[in-house]
Amino acid sequence: MVEAVDTRAEPAGATNGIGAYLVKHMREYGLLFALIAIMVFFQVVTDGTLLRPVNITNLFLQNSYIIIMALGMLIVIVSGNIDLSVGSVMGFIGALAAVLIVQWGLPVPLAILACVMVGIGIGAAQGYWVAYWKIPSFIVTLAGMLVFRGLSLWLLEGQSVGPFPQSFQVLSTGFIPDIFGVGRPNVTAIAAGLVAVALIVWLGVRDRAHNRKYGIEGEPAGFFIARNLIVAGALLFVAYKLSTFRGLPNVLISMVVLTVIYAFLTENTTLGRRIYALGGNEKAAKLSGIKTERLTFLAFVNMGMLAALAGLIFAARLNTATPKAGFAVELDVIAAVFIGGASMSGGVGKIVGAVVGAFIMGVMNNGMSIMGIGIDYQQVIKGLVLLAAVCFDVYNKQKQG
Repeated sequence: MVEAVDTRAEPAGATNGIGAYLVKHMREYGLLFALIAIMVFFQVVTDGTLLRPVNITNLFLQNSYIIIMALGMLIVIVSGNIDLSVGSVMGFIGALAAVLIVQWGLPVPLAILACVMVGIGIGAAQGYWVAYWKIPSFIVTLAGMLVFRGLSLWLLEGQSVGPFPQSFQVLSTGFIPDIFGVGRPNVTAIAAGLVAVALIVWLGVRDRAHNRKYGIEGEPAGFFIARNLIVAGALLFVAYKLSTFRGLPNVLISMVVLTVIYAFLTENTTLGRRIYALGGNEKAAKLSGIKTERLTFLAFVNMGMLAALAGLIFAARLNTATPKAGFAVELDVIAAVFIGGASMSGGVGKIVGAVVGAFIMGVMNNGMSIMGIGIDYQQVIKGLVLLAAVCFDVYNKQKQG
């Protein structure tokens, strides 16, 4: 007599399911694993300096403008273009803010509005040539990089201009006060971390239930739980560390709000889907009724606006405008987007990936600086990491093909 075998529980199959899911989504989760591994490595080799409260705060302050511009750069690259001028535009806007506020005495809110509008105008001018005259974005933005670098030198007359008033510096160096009045630890920072964790878990459970309702295959339950535990633990750890220093930086709130807005726009709106369609196949998108020229134009307008915002934050952090501000920043922004999983051919990439890519670059810069590694070696290492990320993207495409 043969015993009946219960085939309902198959641990090995579940394991294989998680493994197969990870392989299928290696582009997304590989980034998180890479960021965790890099942070653990530098935490060990710097004797715990990397994750000290003051250094975590510095990480956000140092990389805020990179992350903000990476959001716009992702959309530009997904649409099948590139923008080499963002560093020069950022420096030019900082110079313009210094002239308006320090030299002309314009009120800070009015100067900020004027600078953002100028950034939008710059993006519109470059987007016009790319979208409606079909001039390659590489050429247009390369010209823009040279033009706005020269305009920055002309505007500042080759000298640094500053300092800015305190009301302007708050853009970058300000902190959210503890509304509970405790001070240290900053209860507001801890509460924000708890709210963020609760929101992320709720959204994950809701999406999982929605997928199950319509028979859409989702991530394995064990992996879903483990991922949320890791994310929740990381957020609460960062929130607690920040609470023991000065609380939540203003730029962190700006970055989170912008990331959420752009993630929603790219993943949950018709406009976002059309941008991906444009980058995937412009001719097919045009034939399907999508106004490709207008989308391309708007992508550059958006990039100009975010470059202006980044320029204001960078100038506020330095408390001065210098002719060399923004030099080679475009390389870090573009590298962050490609490391974050965007494709050179367009049509592929996510906002969260760009943010994670920016943090990978930021942690590497910060960790290598703490270790005392020279800027020459830092550039070599960052170049190799970028090359490895692109090779990984090409390998994935060939494997899927």
